[in-house]
Amino acid sequence: MATTKRRRVFEEGHRRKYLVIADESEEVEAALYYAALRASRTQGSILLLYVIEPQEYQHWVNVRQVQLEEETNKAKALFRLFRRKLNAAGFENVHTEEVIREGKKSEAILELIDEDEDIAVLTLGAATDAMGPGPLVSSLAAGTTAGSFPVPITIVPGNLTLEELQALA
Repeated sequence: MATTKRRRVFEEGHRRKYLVIADESEEVEAALYYAALRASRTQGSILLLYVIEPQEYQHWVNVRQVQLEEETNKAKALFRLFRRKLNAAGFENVHTEEVIREGKKSEAILELIDEDEDIAVLTLGAATDAMGPGPLVSSLAAGTTAGSFPVPITIVPGNLTLEELQALA
């Protein structure tokens, strides 16, 4: 686990960042809008992280390279889509950063939080199906790292609309 670094969000030249994990899940939109609402109210920003997870077949370099290119293009497309959704919802002034990492998702999240002292909150959307809150919420917020996680984790119900989130954030 990453060592807990002092957050610097209130120091001059720094701003509070809300980390949102960019993926294709349904619940990510609720997390994105909640983070945008909080960022706009606290003069913060959103940091979107897309993690390219390792595949089973990594012994062929060319296959691995093609997979990395495809995943990178997918990440960039998601970033563009999220920016359009934010703009359409009235969050044109909310600053966003985009980061693409390789590796296991939970490890990449912890590494990024360790590196960026402005990350103040990890914002996750909870899945709405009967299978549970989702693997990321289960592993980070309720798993073995929950009590020693370096920043607060906000879990947003994935079924909330933008209007409902505006009343909460």
